Amino acid sequence: MEDGKAFTTIGTSGVVFAHTNNPVIDPQGRVHTFCCAVPGCWHVMGVTQAAGLSLKWFRENLAENMDFDAINQAIAGVPRGSRRLIYLPYLMGERTPHLNPDCRGVFFGLSAMHKRADMLRAVMEGVSFSLLDCWNILQEMNIKVKDMMACGGGSKSPLWRQMLANMYGCPVKVGGEGGGAVLGAAILAGVAAGIYEDVPTACRRFVGTASVCQPKPEAHEYYGKVHQLYNKLYNQLKECYKDLASL
Repeated sequence: MEDGKAFTTIGTSGVVFAHTNNPVIDPQGRVHTFCCAVPGCWHVMGVTQAAGLSLKWFRENLAENMDFDAINQAIAGVPRGSRRLIYLPYLMGERTPHLNPDCRGVFFGLSAMHKRADMLRAVMEGVSFSLLDCWNILQEMNIKVKDMMACGGGSKSPLWRQMLANMYGCPVKVGGEGGGAVLGAAILAGVAAGIYEDVPTACRRFVGTASVCQPKPEAHEYYGKVHQLYNKLYNQLKECYKDLASL
């Protein structure tokens, strides 16, 4: 509810959502600007269609015997970069930054050395690269984020939060239990009922910090290189997606 504050949600879809006191519009329509719950303010939102959905899809089809704790334990043993395996998370087309309903998911670099854990980590990293696309557009729009919170089911994974911190180059924090949309609805109701003076006051009362992941410079540099290849893959495949859709 203040400039410099944002959050990343990893639910079925993924969202990078930033507050702004000025109505900033992306002329390419890659992110969306809305009126905010705070009068006279706005929020800017980028969306990746298949965030937690990508991990859910993989788990249900290729890792049926693994719960999410086991998945996190397996991924912890895989080095960053997933042994040169890259996942494009376009299972449902994409909104930000490509606005393309025809693009589809890809594993690039798959070889006989790769195990299920490598593919699982690649899924998490690919989703995070898509969220990094959203982050980078906000930077282009001069929306400077200094305070990033993670929420949604994926935020329960410390490993996933650390990936985001490393890619953003920004600390990523998580609040306590009971956050997210339900807490937001309760805050708005409390303001409407006159229990709290305004939304920022209520947020400061209820939104806390349970832990923080600090970015690691060497990981940030490495992921920046991989992200360039990640984006190149989309551009190389863009016409192929059209051909696939026409079959």
